[in-house]
Amino acid sequence: MQFSEAWLRSLVNPALDTPQLAHALTMAGLEVEALTPAAPTFNNVVVAKILTAAKHPDADRLRVCQVDVGEAEPVTIVCGAPNAAAGLKVACARPGAKLPGIEIKVAKVRGIESFGMLCSTRELGLEGTADGLMVLDADAPVGKDFRAWLNLDDTLITLKLTPNRADCLSVQGLAREVGAITGAEVCLPQVQEAPVRIKDTLSVSVTASEACPRYLGRVVRGVNAQAATPRWMAERLERSGIRPLLAPIDITNYVLLELGQPMHAFALSRLHGGVEVRLARPGEKLELLNGQAAELAPDMLVIADSSGPVALAGIMGGQATSVERVTVDVFLEAAFFAPTAIAGRARRLGLSTDSSHRFERGVDFGATRQAMERATQLLLEICGGQAGPISEAVTSLPQRQPITLRLARLKRVAGIELDADQVARSLAALGAAVERRADSLVVTPPSFRFDLAIEEDLIEEAVRLFGYDNIPAQPPAAPSRMLPQDERLVADDTLRQMLVDLDYQEVITYSFVDPAWETALDAGVRPLLLANPLATQLSAMRTTLWSGLIETLRHNLNRQQERVRIFELGRVYLSDAEQPMKLGGLAYGDALPEQWGAASRRVDFFDLKGDLERLFGHTFDARSSAHPALHPGQSAELWVDGRAVGWIGALHPRLVQALGLPAAPVLFELDSVLLARRGLPHHATLSRFPQVRRDLAFVLDSHTPAGELLAALHKVAPAQIRSIDVFDEYRGKGVAENQKSLAIRVVMQDTERTLTDQEVEDAVQKLIDSARRQCNASLRE
Repeated sequence: MQFSEAWLRSLVNPALDTPQLAHALTMAGLEVEALTPAAPTFNNVVVAKILTAAKHPDADRLRVCQVDVGEAEPVTIVCGAPNAAAGLKVACARPGAKLPGIEIKVAKVRGIESFGMLCSTRELGLEGTADGLMVLDADAPVGKDFRAWLNLDDTLITLKLTPNRADCLSVQGLAREVGAITGAEVCLPQVQEAPVRIKDTLSVSVTASEACPRYLGRVVRGVNAQAATPRWMAERLERSGIRPLLAPIDITNYVLLELGQPMHAFALSRLHGGVEVRLARPGEKLELLNGQAAELAPDMLVIADSSGPVALAGIMGGQATSVERVTVDVFLEAAFFAPTAIAGRARRLGLSTDSSHRFERGVDFGATRQAMERATQLLLEICGGQAGPISEAVTSLPQRQPITLRLARLKRVAGIELDADQVARSLAALGAAVERRADSLVVTPPSFRFDLAIEEDLIEEAVRLFGYDNIPAQPPAAPSRMLPQDERLVADDTLRQMLVDLDYQEVITYSFVDPAWETALDAGVRPLLLANPLATQLSAMRTTLWSGLIETLRHNLNRQQERVRIFELGRVYLSDAEQPMKLGGLAYGDALPEQWGAASRRVDFFDLKGDLERLFGHTFDARSSAHPALHPGQSAELWVDGRAVGWIGALHPRLVQALGLPAAPVLFELDSVLLARRGLPHHATLSRFPQVRRDLAFVLDSHTPAGELLAALHKVAPAQIRSIDVFDEYRGKGVAENQKSLAIRVVMQDTERTLTDQEVEDAVQKLIDSARRQCNASLRE
């Protein structure tokens, strides 16, 4: 939220300068994100009036002006602005003035001395058109310091509020906070009931009572909608980021900023019958004030008359009933809409409005009538007219239950001794009703504090108002000890560093994804959908890391990066309870960076499989299997010690074509928790006895994976066998067409003695028997 410091100080003016005020707000939990001057630094600029403007004798585009600057005699100023004319009031920089990037001096312009400069908004560093002079209001006082007249020595304060502090989305709420923090006196706007001059009313009814517990309306006739918005109001609106439009509209925006209550003004002549607050009906549409034709969903709350919806409740009014310059009679509305009835609806339509921002977080239901009276008061003062009585529909409003704050618990949780009387005064300054008891405070939160519900909330308030920076730094009472680390687990940071050492780069992608991504990768998956997504393309929880990795690849390819090797370590969300940690990776392009020492070739399945085996120290059993997102002939399920741990393979051609990729990347995704377990290193004596090698050629079915054969051999291998490896595969003459020959190298060695021929033969026979039983393999003739 952005607001004018001068506006805030008109309600509460603590003895703090701007940086000190910003620090106090930040230390009370209201983070000040930015302090911006209302105008650039300049001086010696006054309000002036052009008395005459004659053509320069030696220049067609220059005018010689006689200017009243508030002194005894007018001064001569040569001006090149096309709109310079007699009678205008303008900003005049006197000799010696320092403007942004320029210093004004007495100078001759085509032979005529000029004693200053008439300024445009650009020359003063202000917003607005720079095509000519900045024309001031007719009531601008000649000779008055320009900065003082426009209150330019002001600061725009931008707060980064947390969602629970909706009460601070108004200047009145901020003034209340500053008063409680600093102890300064708070002078809130005095709202008087508007005199009722007419009896005209418009009937109001609420059928969606849970969504709208309170709705107020008032008819005001004889309004001059073309009346000028007062300069003080326009200034406050502009410095809060709202552009003045039309006086009745500006008044409702001003009440929103001042009191935090969104309001709307309808053109009364365009309403048909009474007003009803209800849920939208199937097929209903509404043209909003921004020109957007909104298709209304059944869970959207609308304001409707007999002809249909005229406003999207709590979000934006409709174009058909908007107030225009010719409007004479208006219908003002003020309401309390339940946050759950508004939350997410604006984003669903691609909107973000000041009203929805406040209603989603909670608006003070106890000040709705006050806001109506304030808006009526301003409307009558600025635009004239006569007000009718307020029509009101009220059902069941939220209740504020008393909360007991135990002083002993306050001390224990806060860790410091807080004066109970000071805590009571601070909470009372925020508008709470406080009852002092012997060992506790009973606090009833005000209607505008939706975030105060339990004892811990009050403890937080007490500490916050005390000031986070006032809490003394105390060393911990307990001794600090390092927690033990299980050496059998590979830490996540270690995994990351090892992958970086293998030439991968880490990426962090959104856990929120487009549901279309998930179904494209696996049509059978049912991702968890968010109840209130940030956007439609971020409305589901990811079930795989691949969607983020592939999107990162596309982002890099669009920026001419032809070799991409990336990984991510993060959770996937298979269900409410099942949320495993996964390690995903992607490689695309050449296997090695461009160089002279090796021929260029594309990265493939075996490159990634080798990287993973180096990473985890496991030999993976890659079993041919089908995954919906992977190429049918270039994918495998990875197994370790009889457990499936993940997938590896090239992206499916269907997805490659749909995504417009030049070639298929190779991906992997593993269960990082399972693979992070490793055995502890142990000492082994180096054998002084010779090794024995036996080469065995097994003939087996061509579809049987080599890993299955190796697993069968390892299962029965005696302790003397040091390694069993595949070193050749043969298909062709001498081997049946549906079979293959795998050459296996077996190395045996004992640390205590030389192996006998019989021991070697017995070990080899065990391997042969196991291969025959498990894989139907036989020795090649």
